[in-house]
Amino acid sequence: MDLPAGEVSSTPIEYEPVSVKDVLVEMKDTAELLIDLAYSAVLHQSDEIATEVLRLEQKMDVLEIRAQMSLLMAARSPSDAEALAPVLSIVNAADQISDAAGDIAKIVLEDIGLPEAMRAALPEAVETLVRGVVDAESAYANRRLGDIDLESETGVRVIALRRGDDWLLNPGPDTVVCAGDIALLRGPEAEIGGVYETLSATPYDPVVPEAPELDDLERAVDTIVHMKNLSELAVDLAYSSVLFDDAELAEEVSNLEVEVDALESRFEAWVLQAAADAEDPVTLRGLIHLGTSTEVISDAAHDISEGVLRDIEVHPVVQLAVQESDEIITRAEITTGSQLDGTTVSEGVPDADVTMSVIAIRRPGDGWILVADADAELRGGDIVIAKGTRTAAEQFRTVADA
Repeated sequence: MDLPAGEVSSTPIEYEPVSVKDVLVEMKDTAELLIDLAYSAVLHQSDEIATEVLRLEQKMDVLEIRAQMSLLMAARSPSDAEALAPVLSIVNAADQISDAAGDIAKIVLEDIGLPEAMRAALPEAVETLVRGVVDAESAYANRRLGDIDLESETGVRVIALRRGDDWLLNPGPDTVVCAGDIALLRGPEAEIGGVYETLSATPYDPVVPEAPELDDLERAVDTIVHMKNLSELAVDLAYSSVLFDDAELAEEVSNLEVEVDALESRFEAWVLQAAADAEDPVTLRGLIHLGTSTEVISDAAHDISEGVLRDIEVHPVVQLAVQESDEIITRAEITTGSQLDGTTVSEGVPDADVTMSVIAIRRPGDGWILVADADAELRGGDIVIAKGTRTAAEQFRTVADA
C-alpha cells in the first residue's frame, strides 16, 4: 500500500535469503538518487519532489534492515565479523545519507523557511528536475525508453520511475513507461517543459526566481550549492574507493570532508550576517538546516571509505558488486610538462584512445574545482578525478605522467 509521505510502515520485515551484493548496489543507487532529489526539492521549492524523497527514505530503511539481517546471518566466526564490519559501516552510512536527505526534504514540506535566493541559484546548480504522472493518453505511455529515444531527441533523461510502492532506479532502454507511473525527469530547462507536458498532459509552470537582495545571503547560497556539489562528489568517490579498494580515492574523500567542514563554518557566518539585515530572519532558518544536513552527508561519505583508509581488506561481496560496473572513477596527478599540463578540460584528453571525463580537480592552494560545465585548464600539480572505462583509466594516468 502507498503510504502518505513521512508515515512509517508498521509492516513486519522478515528475513529472506537475499544477495548482500544486490542490496548494496540498490542502497548505493537509492542514496545517490535521494541526494539528487532532496536538493532539487529545495532548489525548486517542490512539495511533490520532497514527498518522493520521504518515500525513498522509507525504501532505504527496509533495505538497511534486510542488509543487516543478511550480514548477521553471514557472520559465523570472529574472522567473518572482522571482514564484514566495513560492509556494515557502508550500510549504516547509506542510512545516514537517507536520513539527511529526508531532513532536507522536510525543510520544504514543513515550510521551515528558505529565501527566494535559493531559486536564483538553480540555473548554475543543477539541470531542471521535475516529477510527473504518466498520462494514459501520453505518447510515452506503454513504450520502451529505447523506442521513445527521449534523451537523444531532447537531452531530457528519465532518472527514476515509481510504480505504486516499487521504484525502478536507473531505468534503461528496455524499461517500459506505464500509464500512472511517477516519472522523475532531468534535463535542460529549454526542453524539459515540452517533455513534461507530453508525458503528463499538464501545463508546465516553471518558477521564476528573484535575485537575492543581500550580498551575504548571495554568498551563503553560492556556498551551500558548492557544499552540495562537493558532498555528492564525496559520496561518489567513497563508493568507488570501496568497490575498487582504492586508498587514493578514499584519501580524496577525506580531503573533501575537510573542505565541506570549512565551507560550513563560513556558510553559517554569512547566514548570520545576512540575518542581521533581513526583513524576516526566520526565512533563513532552513538554510541552517540545509548546511547541517549537507555536512552529515559528507561525514557519511567518509564513513563509507574509512575501511579502505584503515587498510581493511575489501570483502568479496563488495568485489562482486563492482564486477557489474562498466565505468570506474580514477585519480591522477598531473605532472608538470606532461601531455595534460596546460590542456583545457572541455577540449578533451589529447589522445583519441583516452575517453575519460574529468569531473573534478583539486588544485593546491585553490581547493576543489568542479568542472562538469567548465573549461578549466589542467596544470602541473593538479589532482584530477575522472570517470571512464578501466582501460581508459590506465591510459589517462599514463598521459598525466608523461
